Amino acid sequence: MDHVTLHTLAADAGSDDPIQALRAIEKLRKELDQTELLAVRRARVAGASWQLVALALGVSKQAVHKKYGRS
Repeated sequence: MDHVTLHTLAADAGSDDPIQALRAIEKLRKELDQTELLAVRRARVAGASWQLVALALGVSKQAVHKKYGRS
């Protein structure tokens, strides 16, 4: 996803219309989840340890391994 789309969704998430905001938040969540998955894969291919990935994400090594260990 490009930066313009992310900025548009982020702006829509602050909408005065709560339904529009919720729809934008759901789209953002999906896009960020996919972006995180790709970043974790790239980090692991580049040789980053699960511990380093976990530190970057602010979670435990066990949590990141459980979420992405089979990806």
